[in-house]
Amino acid sequence: MVKIPGFILLSGLALISATQPEDRSVLEEFQRLRKLKPLGIEFADYFRNVTLGDLSLFDSQLPTQDDLQCLNDISMLVSALQGGQYWALKMIDSWGGIPSGIFTGNVYDLGNFDECINIKKDSLRGKYCFLDVSPAKMLGVQSSLSGIVKMKTATCFPASCSATHMNKFVDQILKRILNVTIPSTAMSISEDSCQTAEREPWNGLTILTIVILSLMAVAVTIATLYDYFLVRSQDQLPTAVKLFSARANSRALFRVVENKSNPNVIECLHGIRGMSLFWVVWLHQYANIFTSPNINRFSILSWLQTPFTMFFLEGPFSVDSFFFIGGLLVSLITLRVMERNKGRLNVPLMYLHRLIRILPILAMSILVYTQLTGVLGNGPLFKGGYSKKAACEKTWFMTLLFVSNFANDMCLDHTWYLAVDMQLFLISPILLFALYKWGKKAAAAIFVLIVLLSGCLFATMMVNHYSIASLDLSLQKKMYYHTHTHAAPWLIGFLFGYFMYLNKGRKFKLNWMAAWSGWILCLAMIFTSIFALYPKIESGKPWLMTTLEVSSYYTLTRVGWPMAIGWVVFACMQGYGGLANSFLSSPLWQPLSKLSYSIYIWHGFIQEINQRIVRTNTYFSNYQVMLNFWSTMGFTVLFSYLLYLLIEAPIGGLDILLRPKMKAPAEIKPTTDSAQVGEGHGVDVDSSNQRELEGADSTVETPVDKAELEQ
Repeated sequence: MVKIPGFILLSGLALISATQPEDRSVLEEFQRLRKLKPLGIEFADYFRNVTLGDLSLFDSQLPTQDDLQCLNDISMLVSALQGGQYWALKMIDSWGGIPSGIFTGNVYDLGNFDECINIKKDSLRGKYCFLDVSPAKMLGVQSSLSGIVKMKTATCFPASCSATHMNKFVDQILKRILNVTIPSTAMSISEDSCQTAEREPWNGLTILTIVILSLMAVAVTIATLYDYFLVRSQDQLPTAVKLFSARANSRALFRVVENKSNPNVIECLHGIRGMSLFWVVWLHQYANIFTSPNINRFSILSWLQTPFTMFFLEGPFSVDSFFFIGGLLVSLITLRVMERNKGRLNVPLMYLHRLIRILPILAMSILVYTQLTGVLGNGPLFKGGYSKKAACEKTWFMTLLFVSNFANDMCLDHTWYLAVDMQLFLISPILLFALYKWGKKAAAAIFVLIVLLSGCLFATMMVNHYSIASLDLSLQKKMYYHTHTHAAPWLIGFLFGYFMYLNKGRKFKLNWMAAWSGWILCLAMIFTSIFALYPKIESGKPWLMTTLEVSSYYTLTRVGWPMAIGWVVFACMQGYGGLANSFLSSPLWQPLSKLSYSIYIWHGFIQEINQRIVRTNTYFSNYQVMLNFWSTMGFTVLFSYLLYLLIEAPIGGLDILLRPKMKAPAEIKPTTDSAQVGEGHGVDVDSSNQRELEGADSTVETPVDKAELEQ
């Protein structure tokens, strides 16, 4: 999650220096750089006269077997080029050059990846590598091109040649073209960037991942066939079949429940959750543009100064919405459970329910991200599979223990939210028992805690002199990932849930002035949170904001945003929502809301593959990003639905087996709709799962375990 706009803006400032060169130097440097463009042709010309002596740049005096094999394949290539053989011409044709449009920010020439790696001639195979070029170091200048840190251009060599061999060849080519010796730090090939058509063999974890998914798919298929052909009534469906049947789980997922007459149903939460989920995926889609091979990379500078950009820079407010919803549901539903059970709450079982809901799909996501990313995709930018695979090898257990927000390098970046949410959930029984026993006095203490946490955030920024210029990624953990910095929105939702619990469906009569004032203040807070920094960003000098201004903004909006969301929920429940309530309470949001946890988990997987399978340069524009966003969203929903049927629904459904088998009182008869709200992760906070609520050892029901999980 990219919260710190200063990091992006400072990156932009570095690019500005590259887009405004000195007129007197740019022509000379540009001409020298352009001499390197026909690299493939120069490579072919050079190797017509290559000898073993030219190849010997090793510590040992004698060439190794690898040296001889490389030289043999090079000789074979040279002979083929002289004879005009098609496969040899393809190897040269697949090379890149110095990128066109370097003054618009293009730093990639991807060549032709597939043309290179698909070359096969006897034992010779094509090997695709990136040549890293630093123009400033290569040309010995520090002016017009110094802002372009490093460019990447494609090369293609015989697979038997190592990066050491290839760097020797490149050095010889550059001496021929520029008549100078280029330092290795200015232009070199790294073995880490090289790829061939030969895929890495599956390791044990990859096989384990495929076996688990295959076994679950078989179980789901058998249960679905049994359900479809052998079961006449869904009321007679065996529990084991119900857990695994894609038919039964799909019915639960797509069944729309409308119960506007019940004041305990918070239907607008579906819409708030769905819109926040869209915002999260959209935010991450835009974040990917900074590492994409854009031909117009410098266009991001002008984009950063548009009002539309603020929805990206302040997109993490969507997370505060989820924290608010999470705190609200934990407080509201659990307090009603405790009221029915005379203050008793089975805390261990409460934790177990949560783990059953979250942990299986989280563990599977680590396996799928790290083991299947490289299996499902390839491309010039796909070397090594999942980009955070090395981090996962070190911190995967922190993700499963829900402490990844304290890791130096997270395995799955977006799971910091789950860690914070789980940590807040773990302390919730203390707050719940306090509210149940001491009531408003405990609520006042929680309010004081919110003030203290906000003061802690403000003081931390002031004492350390944080400003836009200093809020780089190294400080993001302190400002954004740590639990105490995001506890305030969750606690505000928690208090709001307590307020709803006390009023128990009571209708508040507001005059038109009070209702309109509430909406005006709510919208003012929302738009102020998003656009407050825009004047400074538009001016191009956001770093001039004082520490006091930045600290006040971060502290107040962290509290103001969830309060605004609280008004939206209150107004919609009390009948003052108007068009907003009609939109947010639309039944169309319900399936997406129920699937939101899976979408949250898997959208990064789809984005990772889509971003790194590209074969050509990309073009940045809002329209192009929106096209990519809807493509990502569509495939993510389909993939999430599949994994929901295979993992989340069957394993999460085991929660049913842990519920006490208590007979409901005669006056309480759960309807199909009310039972479905509980099973389908709805937000009926009173009537769902009545049989469980009546049990002495009952605990938080399904909505608590699901509804506040989404990011």
